[in-house]
Amino acid sequence: MAEQWVVIDGSQGEGGGQIVRTSLALACVTGRAVRIERVRAGRPRPGLAAQHVSSVRAAREICGGWCEGAAKGSSKVAFRPGKVSGGPYDFAIGTAGACSLVVQTVLPALFLAERPSRVKVTGGTHNPLAPPFDFLERTFLAWLGECGWRARARLVQPGFYPAGGGKLAVDVEPTEMASLRPVEWVGPRGQTSGLRCTIYTAHLPGEIADKQERLLRRSGLPIERIEQVAVADSAGPGNCMVAEVRFACGGERATVFSAFGQKGKPSEQVIRELAEQVRAFLESRAVVEKHLADQLLLYVALAGGGRFTTDEVSHHCRTNMEVVQAFLPVEFGVRDVGWGWEISCVPR
Repeated sequence: MAEQWVVIDGSQGEGGGQIVRTSLALACVTGRAVRIERVRAGRPRPGLAAQHVSSVRAAREICGGWCEGAAKGSSKVAFRPGKVSGGPYDFAIGTAGACSLVVQTVLPALFLAERPSRVKVTGGTHNPLAPPFDFLERTFLAWLGECGWRARARLVQPGFYPAGGGKLAVDVEPTEMASLRPVEWVGPRGQTSGLRCTIYTAHLPGEIADKQERLLRRSGLPIERIEQVAVADSAGPGNCMVAEVRFACGGERATVFSAFGQKGKPSEQVIRELAEQVRAFLESRAVVEKHLADQLLLYVALAGGGRFTTDEVSHHCRTNMEVVQAFLPVEFGVRDVGWGWEISCVPR
């Protein structure tokens, strides 16, 4: 019988790298071969970028798989997985590409491996186009832990865009599927218990962080604490502001927001970007922030279903639903609940 490939249009929906990462992750989990066509076709620089190539190679390494098209600029990727094996892995992106996104590519399969894994990734730990390390550790992995997926992350060395050179490590414990708890995070969200902010600066004058702290305190946000962290060992300069919102919902939970400074960008603009994200979430009564929502979909589906509320159903989220449904026998639904949106996942 001829091999049946899952064929994914890489230009569908938001048309970004998430389509590639989710397809690779689910190919490893299900053992199904995948062909991704028209990769990032609508982007200014179409095809695979360096961090996407790293994700393809990482997926191939953890399962001894076969792939074709794992090169920068490639518009087609064919990937046939083998058996996933836990153990130590060390991936180098070679640029300031986001370490967290490579981790998210291999994590689902390593959760289902027969032995623990330690994944080290070198590249950008704080990249403006991806979740920073703080989000990976305190939001993404923490929320997965509530469902039974166990992993711990450690920041070995910060790496900012564009120099990169950062490193993180993630320890992954094998997961018994029978132990997973379906997601039931429908809210409405409970009272906010505190807003903590961190200002990271690397190889920059101290007055920049001082100014950003003053601006934060005048932003009107309900800030409980501000910490300045001067990073001495990064490969290049960088500035990242992180806000952690803690709130009640069946226990205390945390959601991390971030904004990045760069050359020629006023601190006032950085503060405004951060404050707008935090206010939008606080004004909603939803439990799951919009960026976390699309990253949870794969895990909700693997656990057999569930539901949660979010403040916005992004284009990324809807696209990820389509990719997950192409691999797994589930159906996602979206319902307006007035103060947010409820996303549900049921077996098909």
